[in-house]
Amino acid sequence: MSTIQNLMWVEKYRPLKLEDMVNQKPVVERLSSMLKSPNEMPHLLFTGPPGVGKTTAALCIARAIMNDYWRDYTLELNASDERGINTIRERVKTFARYADRRVDIPFRIIILDEVDAMTSDAQTALRRIMETSSNVCRFILIANYSSAIIEPIQSRCAILRFSPLEEKDVVEYLEKICKLENLRYEKQALSLIYEVSEGDLRHAINILQAAATIGKIDLDNVKKTTGISAKFKVNEVVNLAFKGRFNEARSELIKLIRVYGMLERDFLKYAHDAILKMKLPNAHEAAEVMAKYDYRLIMGAHPEIQLSALLAELGKIGKEAGLNKEE
Repeated sequence: MSTIQNLMWVEKYRPLKLEDMVNQKPVVERLSSMLKSPNEMPHLLFTGPPGVGKTTAALCIARAIMNDYWRDYTLELNASDERGINTIRERVKTFARYADRRVDIPFRIIILDEVDAMTSDAQTALRRIMETSSNVCRFILIANYSSAIIEPIQSRCAILRFSPLEEKDVVEYLEKICKLENLRYEKQALSLIYEVSEGDLRHAINILQAAATIGKIDLDNVKKTTGISAKFKVNEVVNLAFKGRFNEARSELIKLIRVYGMLERDFLKYAHDAILKMKLPNAHEAAEVMAKYDYRLIMGAHPEIQLSALLAELGKIGKEAGLNKEE
């Protein structure tokens, strides 16, 4: 079996050129313009939700500028795993300061993913390295939230914001993969994959590949692959809370956190999305409550206590909206 056949589909079908990326037309146009004069390209900061093409765009830029040598002159790190100041000072600084003109490349490229997970000290160290190495190196920083990046770094980068992918874009790309892999599929099943993955194309492709090991890409096989998705589990907890069934809601919440390993901040995100879709008459109250508990978690309050209190407040909001009447 060839190497390409052994690849995970997220790598096998990762676009190699900017023009092949899924949507993100404004970003692609701007980057394509920069590539016309690569020597003038600034440091870049890509922001946006997961699975929308940020890392893919960075790799496309490296290929476009350095051609066959891109692997030798590109350093790719995940800052959430290697976020300490020692990594910045040692690995990044060593790579950035080494200039090599043997193959006539304009500069080296350092791709730092999940920069918003770096410590403030590491970001400060990174800012200094960006200043001193700009003549031999360009940084492409990737983050979900630009607000977590210190201002001195933001000011040294051209910031490009990636948009969430729409269902049409994701489903079309999944269809393309199905045809290339000779898979039988139902379009409704591809829509379910989009819903479960919440527009994260990387996650969607992984679900598709897992479902393909069972057989036809249909609703049953997608459900078997994903199980009850995290999103749907949180929806259930929120509905129980609104109906005033606090004990049941809290029991399911604890199960999500302790058994399934869901992060407390992820629970808040999914709960917020679920509440918005319900179009409650007092939705503004729910939004204020969600913001309050989000802040408390950021400040280090006990997660289970805070989320339990959140469920209690949702019960009060549900009562006002007439959602927890006796069944």
